Amino acid sequence: MDNFQIETAQNVSIQQNTAGIGERILAYLIDLLIIIGYFILVLFFIGLLNLDVGDQWSIWLMVGLPPFLYFLLWETFWDGKTPGKATMKLKVVKLDGSRPAFSNYLIRWLLRLLDITLASGGIAVVAILFRGTGQRLGDMAAGTTVISEKQRVKFHQTILVDIPDDYKPTYPQVTVFSDVEMRKIKTIFQEARKHGNHHIILQLSSKVSSLMQITPEEKPLQFLSRVLEDYNYYTQKL
Repeated sequence: MDNFQIETAQNVSIQQNTAGIGERILAYLIDLLIIIGYFILVLFFIGLLNLDVGDQWSIWLMVGLPPFLYFLLWETFWDGKTPGKATMKLKVVKLDGSRPAFSNYLIRWLLRLLDITLASGGIAVVAILFRGTGQRLGDMAAGTTVISEKQRVKFHQTILVDIPDDYKPTYPQVTVFSDVEMRKIKTIFQEARKHGNHHIILQLSSKVSSLMQITPEEKPLQFLSRVLEDYNYYTQKL
């Protein structure tokens, strides 16, 4: 029961949650602390090994290369995330929600010098606040943005439905579903009923009854409503 999906010919609209300015600043501070920690460790080992690096610029160049490429490398090889972004559940995506190409990461990284480094983040903050898509200059040039992967669930998106205290369940088989699966069932059902997509309701009813291994006597609309109510009864009332 890892997957529960009904394929339709409908166009699906996906809403991305743009990352807040506070979340992005905290993510940046976490990454900055990691970079500072890296330099502290390097200096510690240089002192521990009693190395005399002096003005050997090649050594300092090698030492400074990882922090210099920090954001570019992490975002490229970790699906648009850095340790700071991962901690705050943020990631870089293209405006259509797809994964950016290396060229997109490269452009936003190159403009980081203007956005963040030279202006101490001032330009980035102003751009993000005045841009509804949460983009700094580097994002605008690269066609990317930063989104939050935190789930912001509204009541109608939960599995909760109202049932009376004396409610009598019909299908104990509903317990084969998990909360996540039941939430998907409820979402598909409500959207289909809202838009009058009866063929989707029929497909959903057939899929649900097949997974429950039953033959419902009610019509698909009543059956799915009963499934949601029964699931609430068995998971919350007992």
